[in-house]
Amino acid sequence: MAENNTWVPPELNPLGEVDLHLFNEGTHSRLYEKLGAHAFQRGQEKGTHFSVWAPGAQQISVVGDFNAWTPGCHPLHAQGKSGIWAGFVANLGPGALYKYHVETDQGGYRVDKSDPFAFAMELAPKTASKIASLDYSWHDAEWMRERGRKIAQDAPVAIYEVHLGSWRRDPANPSRLLSCQEIALPLAEHASRLGFTHVELLPITEHPFYASWGYQVGNYFAPTSRYGSPQDLMHLIDVLHQHGLGVILDWVPSHFPNDQHGLSYFDGTHLFEHADPRQGFHPDWKSCIFNYGRHEVRSFLISSACFWLEKYHFDGLRVDAVASMIYLDYSRHDGEWIPNPHGGNENLEATGFLRQFNAEVYRRFPDVQTIAEESTAWPMVSRPVHLGGLGFGYKWDLGWMHDSLRYLAREPVHRKFHQNELSFRMLYAGQENFVLPLSHDEVVHGKGSLAGKMPGDAWQKLANLRLLFAWQAAQPGKKLLFMSGEIAQWNEWNHDASLDWHLAQHAPHGGIINLIADLNRMYRSEPAMHKRDCDVTGLEWVDCSDSEASVYAFLRWGNEGEKPVLAVFNFTPVARHGYRVGVPFSETWKELLNTDSTWYGGGGIGNQGAKVAGEMSWHNRPFSLELSLPPLAAIFFTPH
Repeated sequence: MAENNTWVPPELNPLGEVDLHLFNEGTHSRLYEKLGAHAFQRGQEKGTHFSVWAPGAQQISVVGDFNAWTPGCHPLHAQGKSGIWAGFVANLGPGALYKYHVETDQGGYRVDKSDPFAFAMELAPKTASKIASLDYSWHDAEWMRERGRKIAQDAPVAIYEVHLGSWRRDPANPSRLLSCQEIALPLAEHASRLGFTHVELLPITEHPFYASWGYQVGNYFAPTSRYGSPQDLMHLIDVLHQHGLGVILDWVPSHFPNDQHGLSYFDGTHLFEHADPRQGFHPDWKSCIFNYGRHEVRSFLISSACFWLEKYHFDGLRVDAVASMIYLDYSRHDGEWIPNPHGGNENLEATGFLRQFNAEVYRRFPDVQTIAEESTAWPMVSRPVHLGGLGFGYKWDLGWMHDSLRYLAREPVHRKFHQNELSFRMLYAGQENFVLPLSHDEVVHGKGSLAGKMPGDAWQKLANLRLLFAWQAAQPGKKLLFMSGEIAQWNEWNHDASLDWHLAQHAPHGGIINLIADLNRMYRSEPAMHKRDCDVTGLEWVDCSDSEASVYAFLRWGNEGEKPVLAVFNFTPVARHGYRVGVPFSETWKELLNTDSTWYGGGGIGNQGAKVAGEMSWHNRPFSLELSLPPLAAIFFTPH
């Protein structure tokens, strides 16, 4: 049993007066250096300093395997009026399991809580915190120097979204989750081979319920133990960086579960959440909502964001469920929510927090990006805070996703009546810096797989899927594809199983893999395909009105002097020969990509690799190309 010693070495005690002030003020972004469990060793002297915020507690002690989980053996002491309790346990170091035993005078409340600032947890579903070191020798200095320009608004950003527990499982034991060490190299090689620029990880913060996919976060500073140690996750990110891939973390500041060991009712009071269920309970997820108006909660969440960026070298944060944060009446009926002081439904405390979060992240890490999952018309989500925006770098365009999937799910014979479903986006495309997501949310809860959503027989389904991926690649905006889409998986995503990798061995599915790789490479290599992703002038319609043929044609433009790319889409199963499209230049136009290529599983109808523009004015342009449009296919050209 560890010695009962409350002496704190001066150089170890991280809690200075300035720290306490900033914490209580709501402006501290480095709390992970101050609160939680920090092991210390100097010569023969060693131990761990503990500190926890619990202003409602009357007594707090550290319990663990080192004292047989006995309350009172290692008490903590209140640090002035800050609400923080702290103390030192000698002869205790990394690997030890612990919790905080919290006691209050209100109703005899007694509970053992996990450390909100723990760096590691014992293997789920167990819930004890673990003293852990974050020491790691990184090998990604070259990536870190250059990463800012690789996620900038004028850079090609193609994101591969991954759920680690179901990307690949142990073939010899499908129920066993692979560790980050085991996943690192195969994932890096796969994402690189397909031409992605970034990998986005569904939440890897510790979560008690595996089937939440990580969105019910239990600990905001600990990676889930299911995939190994903190160093294992660092190794995964390091390997991805060494393969030229950025890594984005899906981060969830919108809600947290009400498990007894977690943040909920932490010190016998509603400390992290609102007490009134009209503000503090989320009806969709049956979870708790953070009290964004509480200064210490803002310090906690902003410190969590900065922690992952600093200690784990993440290159960006995708912020989940922003819409649920910024509207007080989100998923609520009349009488189930409380208006703001002005009588409106805007959550002023949450929007203030988001602005503060973005300002601090970009102040400390100017070479990363924050990305909002925001599904409404809230203005200026991805505009700077000093201009009145929420301050995000990018916003998911869920409108594009819904419109595109709805259109492509229609039988081709009906598409001519819905031509504006695809063209409508360009009316608002310049309002935000968009990411075009085909995410995990579209392949769960009975929605089926992307391939399964498409109409027609098996060949037509895959041809339509190729059209979908080409449409995403061609539109202004950064790209995101959830794993399983690249192999055209027929089955809906199952978090309890590996992807259906055997499909990749079959030609039609292998063709989809080839297409994703070539679309990503075209997107990266052609400046016109990405330089104006966040500029409405990046797309110029040639013709979006041919509803009878269900054909769309447009030009993508880069910077001055860079060659444009012409994209033409035929959303019907009818091959159209002699189809004329206006172009601005009298040159030979090289065919960059044709989704009907046999290499992708198509029928092989094409344009012999190039077409010469004739001096026939068409579509209000001085020249035109006479093209063969393959059925259910997209073709791309550039002046050669």
